[in-house]
Amino acid sequence: MSKKKTLEDIFNDDEFGILDSKPKNSNIKTEDERLIESFQEINSFFEKNNREPETTNVTEFKLLSRLKALRQDGKKIEILKPFDINNLLNTKEEIKSVADILNSDDLGILDTDETLSIFKLKHVSSSKDRADSDYIAQRKKMSDKDFLPYESMFKEVHKQLRERKISLKKFRNPEKNLIKGNYYVLDGILLYLEEIDLSRTLEDEPVSDKNRKDGRTRIIFENGTMSNMLYRSIGKQLLENGHLVTKTEIETSKELFNNVNAVNEDDLETGWIYILKSKSTNQEIASIKNLYKIGYSTVPVPERVKNAAKEPTYLMADVQIIEAYKTYNLNTQKFEQLIQRFFAEVCLNVDIHDDKGRRITPREWFVVPLDIINKSIELLITGEIVNYRYDATNIEIVEK
Repeated sequence: MSKKKTLEDIFNDDEFGILDSKPKNSNIKTEDERLIESFQEINSFFEKNNREPETTNVTEFKLLSRLKALRQDGKKIEILKPFDINNLLNTKEEIKSVADILNSDDLGILDTDETLSIFKLKHVSSSKDRADSDYIAQRKKMSDKDFLPYESMFKEVHKQLRERKISLKKFRNPEKNLIKGNYYVLDGILLYLEEIDLSRTLEDEPVSDKNRKDGRTRIIFENGTMSNMLYRSIGKQLLENGHLVTKTEIETSKELFNNVNAVNEDDLETGWIYILKSKSTNQEIASIKNLYKIGYSTVPVPERVKNAAKEPTYLMADVQIIEAYKTYNLNTQKFEQLIQRFFAEVCLNVDIHDDKGRRITPREWFVVPLDIINKSIELLITGEIVNYRYDATNIEIVEK
C-alpha cells in the first residue's frame, strides 16, 4: 500500500470527487456587472428606437446623461468594449464651432438672450431676424424641489391618457387653443402652460403684426426644465409639431358651467330658458311620449315661438309653452352645450323638411319626463349639474 506524501496525491486519489468543493454563487452583483447592466439598457433603447436617447423626456434624459458620462471615462470604456455592439462609445463630440457648443447643450442652459445675442446683426432691419429671435427662449433645469409638484401632475396626465379618459388631438388655431392651464405635447414631450403674460408691446414688429397679442409664458416640461418662451413662438412650434391634451368630461362640464353666466358684450341682455311641447299632428311626432324642447331665447318666449309652425326647429308645428325661467347674462351657446351633453342619450333624431323642401335635423328636442327636465335646470343654475348624469335606462338623474 502506497503512502500519501502530499496534498496533491490525496486529491488525485479522490475517486468519488468527495473533495471537489465548489464556491457558493453570490447574488450580489459586482461593480463591473452593474456597469454592464446599465450600459445594456442603452443598447436596448438604441436597438428598439434606432437612435440614441434624447432629452425628450425624463427616462431618455437619464439614459443620455449616462451615455455621455461613459464616453468620458476611459476605464469604463475598456470594460464595456465587448458589449458595445452598436458602436455607441466610440462617438466623440468634437467642438469645432460655437454651433457645436450650443448643439451639445441638452438642458438649454446657453439659450439665454445674452448668449444668443452674438448671432444678431446690429443696425440691420429684418422682420425674419426678429421673428427668429422671438422663436428662441430661455430654458433651464429646475431643482428637484421645485419640479416635484409638477412631476405628480404629469404622472396623472399620463395615467389618464393610458386609461383613455383624455386624448391627444392635433394642435390648431393658437388664438383659440393656447390657454393658460392646458397641457400640450411638443415634439413628443409633455408640457404644462402655467402662465401667459400678454402685456408685451409690439412696436418693433412689422405693421401687419402690430395688432397681434404677444408676451412671455411660463412653461414646465416633463423632463424637469422650464421656459419663458414667447406666446407666439410656442404657438408656432405647436402648429408645426404639437398636440393638445384634451380634458376629462367632468373638467369640460365645469368649464362650460363656469362660463354660463360670464358677463361679456354678447351676454348683457335678459333672456329665458324655456320648455315647450309640440302640437304637431304628424303621428310620428305626436305619438312620442315625454317629448319636450329645451331652449333659450333673448326675447319673450311667446314672441319667439309665434311663427313656430313655419320653423323646422319647432318641428313645423305650433307649440305649448310649459315653463319659462328668467335669466341674466346667460351664454346661449354654453347653456345649449350643457343641456345637449346631459341629455345626449335621449335627443330626438328626426329629419324635418321646411317649406322649401330643405331637410333639417333639430337638436333641442328630448324624450325625457318633465320633472327630470326641471330638476336638471335647477342643477344647472346651482352648478351641481357637473356632478350628475342622466340615466336613460332607469329614467333618473344619478351622481357620477
